[in-house]
Amino acid sequence: MSSIRHIVRAEKFGWLLLLAGLLAACSHTAPQRPSQRMGETPKGDSTQLALMEMNQQLALAADKQLTRLAQEQTEPYALYVSNTWIHILDRGDEDSFSPIPGEEWTVHMRIYDLEEHLLEDSEAAYHIGKQELPLAVEANIEEWYHGTRARMLVPWYAAFGMKGTDRIPPYENVIIEIEIR
Repeated sequence: MSSIRHIVRAEKFGWLLLLAGLLAACSHTAPQRPSQRMGETPKGDSTQLALMEMNQQLALAADKQLTRLAQEQTEPYALYVSNTWIHILDRGDEDSFSPIPGEEWTVHMRIYDLEEHLLEDSEAAYHIGKQELPLAVEANIEEWYHGTRARMLVPWYAAFGMKGTDRIPPYENVIIEIEIR
């Protein structure tokens, strides 16, 4: 009978230790200067590490999903910079100039989710290289010309990221139909 009491006490003590550990882990630490540089793994911050791991898993899943979608298309898609699958609909005026950083070009974008629901339709003047366009567009636009039309299958991390926009949800893989005017 006394051994049962010891087990019950040990269980209660174990729960108390677990509770104390959880409370200690939740305590607020004083703000510190970041100790890592951009792109380096954070040291000691379990929340940041967990977020990085989750984002890496979501990025791999996005890449697999878009690869499968590109392979299912009847038109040929090629894998470009930033793991974006692109089908060039019209090469545009190849005798004209390509956009260069700093220039202002008019870009028409239609952005769809992967089920082809229109999320956004916009045409605006953008400064090339100023991060006004999604990363996948910025990474590839300097290879195109006035009049180029393309259809892009873009992973969330090269589109609108973890935050999304007013009309595009966070972590959303998208289809971007683009025309450079």
